[in-house]
Amino acid sequence: MKIPIVRTLSALQKITREWRTANKEISVVPTMGALHAGHLSLVREAKSMSDKVIVTLFVNPTQFNNTKDLKSYPRSEEDDIKKLESFNIDLLYAPENHEIYPEGYATQISVSGVSEGLCGDHRPGHFNAVATVVAKLLIQTSANIALFGEKDYQQLHVIKRMVKDLDIPVRIVGCETIRETDHLAISSRNLLLSDKDRKRAPILAKTLMDAAKRIETGEPQKIVLEDSIKILRSSGFRSIEYLELRAESDLKVLEMVDEPARILASIYLGNVRLIDNVKVRFGNS
Repeated sequence: MKIPIVRTLSALQKITREWRTANKEISVVPTMGALHAGHLSLVREAKSMSDKVIVTLFVNPTQFNNTKDLKSYPRSEEDDIKKLESFNIDLLYAPENHEIYPEGYATQISVSGVSEGLCGDHRPGHFNAVATVVAKLLIQTSANIALFGEKDYQQLHVIKRMVKDLDIPVRIVGCETIRETDHLAISSRNLLLSDKDRKRAPILAKTLMDAAKRIETGEPQKIVLEDSIKILRSSGFRSIEYLELRAESDLKVLEMVDEPARILASIYLGNVRLIDNVKVRFGNS
């Protein structure tokens, strides 16, 4: 089925006003394109949760710290549309920059606390840009529900905090990370890996999963995390930005696992930055 595509805010709001008048519940899946199985799993979930589904496609320039990274970010709108056609979504919103950031735009949202540390330490201003563009997309689409993947776990926390603090009437749903058969977390950035690095990349997920099992059995987390860093370095990963144990609930640093937790990591393989996280269970969690 051919997907309706709108590129202007006025056209989007005309459609969503009609849906809201008819009491239709709207889900939105915000994306930056280069759609993969992870995005499509969110679309599938959105279809099961609401009457209408909007997918947004906007490569947000303000959340890139490096202009080279922005230029190299994979763009494939034609392929993205083909992938979405089988899901029979109700609307693709693919705005131009000026629809999100009109001339004279001067507002930015800053979420403290959960945005600090981890990726926040290595990508200055990144989460301000994410919070701002997500807030705009939620408001523009008038969505009741918005779905995000758990791979970007800190980002998910930032968005939930922002929505709660600003009283935006939308429910944020975090969905499980989708992985390749070799356990590599699916990401648009995986397309940038060389053949050699793609074969090596699953070591990250395996290392985190092994570390989680060791901590769950009572091994000291400090030793486990140090061992994990050594394994990754010896496996050819170029730079480790962080590999940390944090609480699932609020991302606070944990000295001991007395609640459900996550091991989160950011690491470079070649020139490609990979992030991942795995759950560390506590009790029956």
